Amino acid sequence: MSFEKLAVWQRSSRLCVDIYKTTSHLRDFGFKDQITRSALSIPSNISEGMERTSQKERKYFLSVARGSAAEARTQAYIGIEIGYINKDKGLSWIAELKELSSMLQGLINSIR
Repeated sequence: MSFEKLAVWQRSSRLCVDIYKTTSHLRDFGFKDQITRSALSIPSNISEGMERTSQKERKYFLSVARGSAAEARTQAYIGIEIGYINKDKGLSWIAELKELSSMLQGLINSIR
């Protein structure tokens, strides 16, 4: 199956675009760079993993994507607290990131 057909890749790509657009106005380059990099890492690692031929490599890259989702979640919490991210927007990102983590874990578990 191509990675483009995976719901987890599609959703993480859309979330990444939203994070990029929402944070484009931030002057704190360090924060903006960190949250966009972790968001971009999710679909990027999904696609890389799904293109690998060994099960071990697939699981590894999907696990990295899951870690990046946790990293982005942490940054969203902090962004809300420091006033960089609107609370409702940030909480919706956090909910989506939790769902993506669950989807990634399911995908990892399905690889035998």
